[in-house]
Amino acid sequence: MANNDVRFAGSIPALYDRLLGPLLFGPYAENLAQRLADLNSGALLETASGTGVVTQALLKHLPAAVSVTATDLNQAMIDFAAAKPDLKRAIMRQADALALPFQDDHFDAVVCQFGVMFFPDRVAGYREARRVLKPGGRFAFNIWDSLAHNAAAQCVTDALAAHFPDDPPRFMARTPHGHHDTSVIRRELAEAGFDRITLETVSHTSRAASPREPAIGFCQGTPLRGEIEVRAPQGLAAATEAAETALAARFGKGTFAAPMQAHVIVATK
Repeated sequence: MANNDVRFAGSIPALYDRLLGPLLFGPYAENLAQRLADLNSGALLETASGTGVVTQALLKHLPAAVSVTATDLNQAMIDFAAAKPDLKRAIMRQADALALPFQDDHFDAVVCQFGVMFFPDRVAGYREARRVLKPGGRFAFNIWDSLAHNAAAQCVTDALAAHFPDDPPRFMARTPHGHHDTSVIRRELAEAGFDRITLETVSHTSRAASPREPAIGFCQGTPLRGEIEVRAPQGLAAATEAAETALAARFGKGTFAAPMQAHVIVATK
């Protein structure tokens, strides 16, 4: 296997970062960071920071006078992010977004990119973000819109449903794209104590060198991998190929481009 061939190799954090970072997360990370670029001092907390895609964008936009703490529940993600040279300025630590190990009224901003959909209790997560915010502090986060507005994820979901017709993997529909109802988002934030909420639906284009990259990213770099391997312990490669074939059929075999959409929310304490 050539060194640049990631077809069926690599840890989940590595594949997540190398493939899904540029494909899906980069444009929205930049969007979030720009919304907080007016911070000149103080402290910022990132929850569900993953491999540090948003952390990198934040450090690019924020002056050194703003301390940045990046947290994630998954220690493997923290370890991967901490090894990046351009994240040395950030404080990296393992933490549960539903039980943050920080005092009340401590941070000027809390950021979470595509993480709240994974919270076992979103209201509890929102309440914790509000607790650690200073009065007037902002909680900025994003949530994927439905599969109908995210063509690559929809295509992979449909391809795997055809590949496993008796038991289709539903991770993408159930979790990343399963909490897009804006009225529910507003209601849950209000339950957590936020009463100043702005919500904007933002569209971007996901891009990759070829359909192979999103196929690997989705099938091997997300929890979708576990659903595939439960159904076919030796079938990860075949499922990835099925996803790649479907993506190529819909979007072409060359440079990959597909529409994507998410909701970006800023709630102020």
